[in-house]
Amino acid sequence: MSNSINDYRKMVDEPWGKMFYDMIFEQLNISNDKRVKILDFGAGFCITASHYAKNHEVIALEPNEEMINLRVKGDYKLIHGGLEYLSNFEDDSFDVVICHNVLEYVDNKDEIIKGLIRVVKPEGKLSIIKHNLYGRVMAMAVLGDNPKAALDLLAEDNTENSMFGNRNVYDNEYLVNCLKDEAKLKDVFGIRTFFGLSSNNEIKYSDDWYQPMLKLEKKTYALDEFKKVSFFNHLLFEKWT
Repeated sequence: MSNSINDYRKMVDEPWGKMFYDMIFEQLNISNDKRVKILDFGAGFCITASHYAKNHEVIALEPNEEMINLRVKGDYKLIHGGLEYLSNFEDDSFDVVICHNVLEYVDNKDEIIKGLIRVVKPEGKLSIIKHNLYGRVMAMAVLGDNPKAALDLLAEDNTENSMFGNRNVYDNEYLVNCLKDEAKLKDVFGIRTFFGLSSNNEIKYSDDWYQPMLKLEKKTYALDEFKKVSFFNHLLFEKWT
């Protein structure tokens, strides 16, 4: 198993990894009053799938066997597969479809997006989390102390290398245009506006840091001024009836 996958798995258990998921669950706001059917596409370590499987029917679809081997266990149904498996689901099958930090790493974004929205029920949700260019520029210049790399990100070609291959940071309008005939954009949120910019990780293990920082992130994640520079953007689409 590659060290990069192992390192990434350890990172999601750190306070700054945990806060990422705290923000997702707050923004998705899936009620437990009614049991719904959820597809987690590109489920990774199945952290989101495991969380929602406590109260809902969840299918986790993940092509990377290394990530599957390090997954969080839960009551979800795990399928080792990717785009090719979507055709096994009927139209309008899921109340919520989740696709978090996946589309940056593929060449066939359009095909995947069309496949995902097809299986969303009318008035159902499609949740997409993506890297945000300006947030990455902030992080590279401030946290990484690397203004040259920040300038490179602002160049016309803003592709980066990552542990999962080339990462292409695309804009939100691409998603809106791709889905305009299928779904409407309901909300855009920011994730990791502040908590990833400090290199002082030692303080992040204290509730004196964690709880006020989480409150600050929640207070600002819907404000335009802050979500424009957040590290991630979270877009929620509702399928037309």
